[in-house]
Amino acid sequence: MKEKEMVGTQMLQDTAMNPDIKILRRLWPFLWSTTDSKIKFRFGISFVMLIAAKITTLLVPIFFKGSVDTLFPTYGNIVIVPVFMVIAYGVARLLSALFNEIRDGVFATVAQQAVHNIALNIFQYLHKLGLRYHLDRQTGGLSRAIERGTKGIENLLQFLTFNIIPTLLEILMVGVLLWYLYDYKIALITLITMLSYISFTLMITEWRIQFLKTMNATDNEATTKAVDSLLNYETVKYFNNEEHEATRFDKALEGYQAAAIKNRISLSFLNGGQALIISIGLIVVMLYAGKGVSQHLLTVGDFVAINAYVIQLYLPLFTLGFAYREIKIALVNIKQMFELLDVPCEVSDQPHAPDLTFQNGQIVFENVDFFYNPNRQILKQITFTVPAGKTVAIVGSSGAGKSTISRLLFRFYDATRGRILIDNQDIREVTQESLRRLIGIVPQDTVLFNDTIGYNIAYGRPGSSEEDIIEAAKSAQIHNFIEILPEGYATRVGERGLKLSGGEKQRVAIARTLLKKPRIFLFDEATSALDTRTEKQIQASLKKISQNHTTLIIAHRLSTVIDADQILVLDNGDIIERGTHQELIALNGTYTAMWLRQQHIAKAT
Repeated sequence: MKEKEMVGTQMLQDTAMNPDIKILRRLWPFLWSTTDSKIKFRFGISFVMLIAAKITTLLVPIFFKGSVDTLFPTYGNIVIVPVFMVIAYGVARLLSALFNEIRDGVFATVAQQAVHNIALNIFQYLHKLGLRYHLDRQTGGLSRAIERGTKGIENLLQFLTFNIIPTLLEILMVGVLLWYLYDYKIALITLITMLSYISFTLMITEWRIQFLKTMNATDNEATTKAVDSLLNYETVKYFNNEEHEATRFDKALEGYQAAAIKNRISLSFLNGGQALIISIGLIVVMLYAGKGVSQHLLTVGDFVAINAYVIQLYLPLFTLGFAYREIKIALVNIKQMFELLDVPCEVSDQPHAPDLTFQNGQIVFENVDFFYNPNRQILKQITFTVPAGKTVAIVGSSGAGKSTISRLLFRFYDATRGRILIDNQDIREVTQESLRRLIGIVPQDTVLFNDTIGYNIAYGRPGSSEEDIIEAAKSAQIHNFIEILPEGYATRVGERGLKLSGGEKQRVAIARTLLKKPRIFLFDEATSALDTRTEKQIQASLKKISQNHTTLIIAHRLSTVIDADQILVLDNGDIIERGTHQELIALNGTYTAMWLRQQHIAKAT
């Protein structure tokens, strides 16, 4: 009961917490790595250098005052030049700069390690998200969110550690020093001016954040449209829609332009107000100090030192305003990036889930229902078994639910009802990694990485030898094609493999799967993009390689599955017929009609 109360209290605290504080709390574990003592050591050194830099900075005006007072004619004819004071002044400025540079250099590792950890964490999490999320996402906007977020972390740490904290520390130290060395009124005027400056900056910056959010949203929209259009370059050309694409992009840019103009105007207002506050404060302080000199309460050196202290504070204040704006921008960008980690993971492993133990590879679909939403059911009470070492084919018209079965087997989705078993183990109760390690798939839509042919084949088993890669290519009937290319296996395939034909891409995909050497094969329209001659060659290779392996074939061409041990006919999410090729022909039903139609088309062509 106490534990529940504590959880409830924590939830209330998190809800009531300032959003910016929540982001900083979430960022802290990445910054303060509990597993790397070197990071903590560097963090400590940076803090020591920060303090040392501020102390030496405070000494600069004191040495400057001593030099001025010694040289001033009030003390009579100048007999000696205040060498010590001049040298001390120069050394203090040098040490202040050196301490700052050491701090920056040491802290760079801390900041970059945090950026590295977060970027890797998000990258890994995005790969854990279900297929539904990746089908809905917009690549351009997603990449921009990550890019701005990681850059935001750098800016946040940079400005928070090197501007905000040092400036606030210096304000406190200078205020105490002015109060101690001079009149409390000077310290009070200085502090009031700075508090007014900070309050004005915070208030206006909060108001300006709305323009930044609009800029980010419109920037995402413009980038997404640009990336989407360029990725579909051929489609744009097919339909002569360059002007249409330009118009869509132009509208997105107009939205960004309007927000950017408002942002710049509001920035001018902020800068003008800051300059006004600082100018008034500086005038009042220097008039008060000048009065003290005229009344012989202060020396000219004191006047110079007070001016130096005030200028020393006001210069960072200009940076403070800029730094605060940048921090608010960074927090907005980091929040958008962290929101990626808040996307619920639709398919996840159970706590302490074991690996799938392979025995013989039997696959069982047991009363499986699946729907993306209750209004659109895809599979209905699907029940079948793929015996160990046997081949089962699933055929049917487009939209019947064939590819959904392969996605369920790979756990891109979990079945809405029913179970899928491999060797009597529910695939929802084992790790996804062990499940997918056992299955090799040649998908219907082959997408290749923008790298070499060799890399794309080797992706099936990274670290494979050149001999294994070539052997897989030979089995996929693509080695001879690769050999005649000028760069051979080092030939780059282009974005999504667009430099290769559909058949060439599919053969690379087949080689990649063969190299994986899986225990279970899944062919999803594996030869749909191949000509008849090549298809027969590859079918023979696949049949030989998958021999004695449990194999599930999803096909539209019935000629590719006539040797299957069992064929399932799927229609509108139901299995309406099942049997061997001969048994289904004898039924004279849906399968027979499909067979005759395809045979007629084949003869006609």
